[in-house]
Amino acid sequence: MFTGIIQATGKILSLEWRGDALSMRLFASQFFKDSKVGDSVANNGVCLTIENCTEDEATFCLIHQTVKNTSFIDTKVGDLVNLELPCTPQSLMGGHFVMGHVDSAIKVHSRVERETGIEVELEIPSDLRRYIIRRGSVTLNGISLTVAEKTELGIVVAIIPETLLKTNLATWQTGTLVNIEVDMIGKYVENYLKEAKLA
Repeated sequence: MFTGIIQATGKILSLEWRGDALSMRLFASQFFKDSKVGDSVANNGVCLTIENCTEDEATFCLIHQTVKNTSFIDTKVGDLVNLELPCTPQSLMGGHFVMGHVDSAIKVHSRVERETGIEVELEIPSDLRRYIIRRGSVTLNGISLTVAEKTELGIVVAIIPETLLKTNLATWQTGTLVNIEVDMIGKYVENYLKEAKLA
């Protein structure tokens, strides 16, 4: 499990198809120094398992379902990837509960520069809209963000300079594919109510 507080960005060094799976190698200086084969790392919000690593590099295997259902379907060598290690009982909960199980890849509809930071509007699929509330939490490319506005099209998030500096959000443009994970609490509540009616 993660908190949505990005700890580093990694640069994609190589992408290689091996059958129907995609092997991705990343560089992030000293980020993997305490990691080992089999550990989980959130990559743009997608929980992936380390296949091999050094202090500075790690390789991950993305099965075809992961590629098809996330922004990695549109990724290329040189792209920056948001990275976060799993949280521990001692971790500060600076964001919110993030599972690393992406719901969909969505598109950036618009990006507006403000005097301080930027505002980004994103399109939200109709089946995910019910889990999103104004001032609630949402995970975009692994970043825990607050929903500033809920629009007819989707949502607007307001981004502070620190987030732009520490994540790949500064590279987002109109049409960019972004991974979204909605707050899991709403899903659990909905599932409980459905199951309770059937009991």
